Amino acid sequence: MASSRSNLPTGAGTFQPLRHRSGTLRDRLHGYTKQTLGAGGSLNDAVALPPGESCAGWVAVHAIDFYNDVSTIWAVMAEDPYLDSFRPGEGFPSGVEYRWSEGSGRDATTISVSAPVYIEKVLQWIADQINDETKFPDDDDEAEALRVFQTPQFAALCGQIFRRLFRVYGIIYSSFFGTLEALQMAPHLNTCFKHFMFFCTEFGLLPEREMEPLEVLVKPIRKQYHLAKGK
Repeated sequence: MASSRSNLPTGAGTFQPLRHRSGTLRDRLHGYTKQTLGAGGSLNDAVALPPGESCAGWVAVHAIDFYNDVSTIWAVMAEDPYLDSFRPGEGFPSGVEYRWSEGSGRDATTISVSAPVYIEKVLQWIADQINDETKFPDDDDEAEALRVFQTPQFAALCGQIFRRLFRVYGIIYSSFFGTLEALQMAPHLNTCFKHFMFFCTEFGLLPEREMEPLEVLVKPIRKQYHLAKGK
């Protein structure tokens, strides 16, 4: 069987968590979640927009934090030889195939890749967006950062980031949960996914159709969210 790993982006499996520079808007907003969860607060409290803060900035910071969660989980198994066994179109949730789009406009092309290659491409693409200071500013000028975060272009970019992160979770649960379970990483995966889904539910970041492939996992989590929200 021909390996699909030759199609992985350069540096696959070497993703590093992205940080928020100390003293910036991103760092300050990130601190709210750390304080809430560190003090034993609920997930509903942790995802809720802090009083007086920008919703756009709150979503921006969580896009980075959730990227860190997923990339760290994936890095645990990114060098597993088992990933070589997937051909283009294989390894996705039942009934779907996530294809990768390259280029833009008339030059855009959609290609069929394996699930591991798709994950690597998603994580690299997200890292590229976050590392672009024109898209995810992380400087001392809070007003300028908020100006960027509150544009329609940024809202569309974040929507794409959250949809693609959800797809990565879908692939991991569909094809790699057993591997992570053997590595005793399943509880961490479940905690990260629950936090992600609570946040997406709080702010309506995922279309219903996007969530269908993982409905068996998503439905009980959303039920927990709404039950806790109603207390």
